[in-house]
Amino acid sequence: MWQQLGWIVGLNYKSRPAKRLPSVKPHPAKVGLVAMLDTVQEIAIYIHRFHNLDLFQQGWYQIKITMRWEDSEYKSLGTPARVVQYEAPDLDSNNTYGIWRIDDSDNSFSTQPFRIKYARQDIHLCIMISFNLSLGEFEGPSMSAVLLKFELMYAPTDENGSDLQASLDASPAAVHEFRIPPKALLGLHSYCPVHFDAFHSVLVDVSVHISLLKAASYPPALKVSSGSGSAEIVAGKRYESLYQGLDQVASVDMKDIMLLKALLTARDILLEELQKLSKAVHQAIDLTEFVANIDDMKLLNSIPLASQVVAEVSGQTKLQNGLEKENGTLVFQSDEKFSSLSRSDLLKYYNSLGDQVLYLWNIFLNFHRANKSKILEFLRDAWAKDRRAEWSIWMVHSKVEMPHHYINSGGDNSSNHGVHRRVSSLWKLADDPSQAAAMRAELHRRSIAQMRINNRSIQDMHIFGDPSRIPIVIVERVMNAPRRTISENSYLRHLELVDSHDSLTGPSSEVVGKKSTPQSNIHVLKIVIFVHGFQGHHLDLRLVRNQWLLLDPKIEFLMSEANEDKTSGDFREMGQRLAGEVISFLKKRMDKASRSRRLGDIKISFVGHSIGNLIIRTALTDSSMEPFLRYLHTYVSISGPHLGYLYSSNSLFNSGLWVLKKLKGTQCIHQLTFTDAPDLQNTFLYKLCKQKTLENFKHIILLSSPQDGYVPYHSARIESCQAASHDTSKRVEGS
Repeated sequence: MWQQLGWIVGLNYKSRPAKRLPSVKPHPAKVGLVAMLDTVQEIAIYIHRFHNLDLFQQGWYQIKITMRWEDSEYKSLGTPARVVQYEAPDLDSNNTYGIWRIDDSDNSFSTQPFRIKYARQDIHLCIMISFNLSLGEFEGPSMSAVLLKFELMYAPTDENGSDLQASLDASPAAVHEFRIPPKALLGLHSYCPVHFDAFHSVLVDVSVHISLLKAASYPPALKVSSGSGSAEIVAGKRYESLYQGLDQVASVDMKDIMLLKALLTARDILLEELQKLSKAVHQAIDLTEFVANIDDMKLLNSIPLASQVVAEVSGQTKLQNGLEKENGTLVFQSDEKFSSLSRSDLLKYYNSLGDQVLYLWNIFLNFHRANKSKILEFLRDAWAKDRRAEWSIWMVHSKVEMPHHYINSGGDNSSNHGVHRRVSSLWKLADDPSQAAAMRAELHRRSIAQMRINNRSIQDMHIFGDPSRIPIVIVERVMNAPRRTISENSYLRHLELVDSHDSLTGPSSEVVGKKSTPQSNIHVLKIVIFVHGFQGHHLDLRLVRNQWLLLDPKIEFLMSEANEDKTSGDFREMGQRLAGEVISFLKKRMDKASRSRRLGDIKISFVGHSIGNLIIRTALTDSSMEPFLRYLHTYVSISGPHLGYLYSSNSLFNSGLWVLKKLKGTQCIHQLTFTDAPDLQNTFLYKLCKQKTLENFKHIILLSSPQDGYVPYHSARIESCQAASHDTSKRVEGS
C-alpha cells in the first residue's frame, strides 16, 4: 500500500527538477543497487513575518536564501525544489514589486521585494521554500552539517523596474548564517529567528522543517540480467520486477545499510514530531492505520538507529556497534545480522520506508497549512526554552552579598564609623577585581573553545562562529534586595488602579474601590525611559531599546531629549529636567490608557548609559517624582559612574577630566571627581549616595566591563575598591 501511495503523492512532489550533483562512480557490479538506494535531504523554510524594528533606511528590501554543505570537500549547494504561498500576503501594489525568484546561477531563492516605510512595521510574507540536498557524494548518511544563509538585500526607494532588481542584486546589506548539525538532518521542526545585525534591526519569523527522504529521481532505465536474457526496467514501474535476479547484480555494502537505518530514524522522528505537534495545538491526526502497518518492520527494528550510531569525539567521527570511519570510508567490523540481510529484502525495506517517510512528510505539510499560527507559537516557545539552556554556556553565575544600605544609608541610625566597618567586613576584595574578572572570563572562554557542540538544535553562527569574539557574561546576583516603599498622590488617586506589582504578565482582578472585572478589560501600562550619557544623543540607546522590544513588544518607551546638548552643567538641573520630561510623558500615557481601558498596574523602568545613570538617580530624588516611586520596576545601568572618578586608574582619561575641569569649567566633571566642594561630605555625589534612589526598584541590573577604559570597574558595580580601603588621605568617617 505504501509503495502505491508513495508514487501517487510523489507525482507532484517537486515543482522543478532538482539538479543531480556529481557522485562517485560506483563499481560495475553494484550499478543496479547503487542507482536505486539514494536519499535526499529536504529542508523546508517557512518565512512567516518580516518585522522591522528599526531599520536605519527606508527603501526596498528582499530576503535571499541559500544553503550548502559545510564540509570543505563538498561545497554542493542546495537546490530549490518547490515554493508554496500558503497564505495571501497582506501587501498592496505600492509596497511590493514583482514576485519571488529562483536564481539557477547560485541556486538561491529570493522573496518578492517589499517596501519599508517606518519602524515597527510588519510584512507578512507567508511563503515556504523547500531545498533539496543530494547525498550522492557521501558514503552513507551525511556526516557534514548544512549552512543556511539569509541575506538582506536593499535598494533605495526611488529605484524601480530593472534598476530596482539590479540594485537589489548588487550586494547584501546584512547577512545572518545558521548551522544545521548532522543530527538535525534526520528530522527537525524548529523556530529560527533571523535578526541580521545591530544596524539592520529586524526580526524575521522563520521556521525550519527537515526530513530525510527517498530520492524521487531515478535513472531512466536500468538493465539487470535474468535467466531468460535481459529485461529493461523503467523508472516509475512497480519495484517487484527489480527483485528477480538482483542477488546476481550487486552485494550489500555499508552505505546501503547506513541509508536504510537513517531512513528508519527519519521515519520515527517524523512520526514522533507529528504526534507532539498534534498534542501541542490540540488538533488530532489519525495515524492509527499507519502505525498498524509498520509492525512488520521487525528486522529493521532490531538494527541500531543512526541517531544511536553516530558520535563525534574530538573531531574524529566514530560509529558505534562495530562501525568506524577511517579516511572517509565506512568500515564494517563485526555485525553478522547485516550479512544475513539479502539484497532483495534490503531493497524492499528501503522502498517501503521511503514511501512511509514521504507519506508522513506530506501529512505534516498539510497539517502545518491548517495550523500554521499555533505551530509557530509552540515552536517559538520551545526555541526560547532551549536557547536559555544552550546559551548559558557563555554565562558564569555566582552570588554576592552586598548590603543595600551601602548606597542608601540615609535612614541608618548607626554611627558612620560603624557602618564603614560593617561594609568592609562583608566584602572580600581581590587584589584587582577587574583583572580577576577578565582572567575568569578568559579561562571560561578557553573551556568553551574546547567544547564541541553536538546536538540537534540549529546553531546561530553569530554566537557559535568564533568563540573568541563572544563576550563572557559574569552574572553576580545579590539576594538581599531592598524592599519597596508605598506612596500616594492626588493625581494617581483619581485613577482606577489595580495593584499587582509582583505580576509580570498582568494585573489581578481586584480594583481599588470597584467590583472585580474581567482580566481582559484591564491594561498593564509598561513604560521604559532611556537616558543617554555625557554629550550624548537621545537615540544612543536605540539598540538596547530594540532588544527590549523583542522581549516585550507592548512597552511604551521614552528616548529622553531633555538634557541633549546640556550634559555639561549641574546634575541637579539635569535631574530636574529629566523629572519634568518623565512626569509629562507618564501622565499622557496614563490618561490615554485610562480612557481606552481600565488602567491596571503601572511598571516604570529606566535604562541609563554613563552619567545618564546619575541623572536618573538625581531625578528620582526630585519631589515631583515621589508619587511615582511605587511603580518603579526595573533599573538597568550600563557603565554608570555611580561612585564617581575618585579612584580612577586610567591616567590618560584622568588627564582628559582635568582639562575639562580647568579649561571648560564643566560642572558635572567637578561633581564626578568630588572637587565641587572643599569638604568631601558636602560634595554632590556623596550626598546623592546618602539618598534613597534605587531601593524602590524591584529589579536592579548593573552592567560593567573590566575592559571599560572610561568608567572605573568598581564605580559601575557600586562596590568598594581596594584603593579606597587603603587611602587615609581622602577617607572621611563613614564614607
